[in-house]
Amino acid sequence: MDVADLLAPLQQPLVTVLDTPVSWTEVLGFGSGALCVWLVARQHIANWPIGIANNLFFILLFTGAGLYADAGLQVVYIALAVYGWWSWVAGGPDTGRLPVSRTSARAWWVLAPAALAATALLTVLLDRATDSTVPFWDALTTALSLAATWGQCRKKVESWYLWIAADVVYIPLYAHKGLYLTSLLYVGFMALCVLGLRGWRRELAGRTEKAAAPVKAAA
Repeated sequence: MDVADLLAPLQQPLVTVLDTPVSWTEVLGFGSGALCVWLVARQHIANWPIGIANNLFFILLFTGAGLYADAGLQVVYIALAVYGWWSWVAGGPDTGRLPVSRTSARAWWVLAPAALAATALLTVLLDRATDSTVPFWDALTTALSLAATWGQCRKKVESWYLWIAADVVYIPLYAHKGLYLTSLLYVGFMALCVLGLRGWRRELAGRTEKAAAPVKAAA
């Protein structure tokens, strides 16, 4: 028995949504993905192993749907998850817990051109080397997601804005591909991203106020 035989049960239909069969892979991706984003919003370290499991389910799902850039992106996510896991635990000041912070202007000058270049290169690659029917949109969401994941690894508030922008594209893209449950999942992702953004901004504002308090007292 090879790997394909072992994974075959995960590809079997579990339910039917809008006359489209929904596989175990999509259901498990739905559940693990929702849990992961909720844990990220709460800054819980368990989001990283849960996220890795979610990436593995989505590799199977997206490969079957012809979303090759998104499938390949999951492999990068796994590598970034390992880095993010370490970063949250020991990547802060004096190798302590990493605090929430803002993305510097210098970082944006690197991220923005990199995202644009990645979108252009992936669009050409997917159009010429695969049978993708949505090369630009697949490439765009990949570039946005990579930038957002880097920000998440470093607990940058702006990572939530990038995730929201990606979700705006993901929702209709997955529906177009017949992945209705996954499209619904990303509606939930967007709502969780808004909550995560509010929570991280609140923490950052609270820490800024505490830092400013001694200065006011001294004055």
